[in-house]
Amino acid sequence: MRAIKEARKYIERKPDDARAKTLSRLVLALESEADFPIADLYKLDLARFKLALEILDEWRLDRHYASKAKLFDVSLQLAVLGPVESATADDAAAKGAAENADKPGKPPKDK
Repeated sequence: MRAIKEARKYIERKPDDARAKTLSRLVLALESEADFPIADLYKLDLARFKLALEILDEWRLDRHYASKAKLFDVSLQLAVLGPVESATADDAAAKGAAENADKPGKPPKDK
């Protein structure tokens, strides 16, 4: 996260600088998954261009970790909710059997 931190400090120090604005737009585009004109990166000086590439690299790595966190969250929800859903299905089956038992003259349905 070194490049992201460095970019944040640069943008805070020079918010009116065109290079800071380009880096800021890059970060906003990455976060919102919007298009970003790659040609704008070539307008940066070499140091800021390298910083932009490092941001892209760190952002990609961070997305990988975020995806793993989302996967873990979904897996945890399934583990917690799985037994609840099974209990609900068992309750519904029992309720259906009880309703059919109360109706005279109808034979039980074979499955």
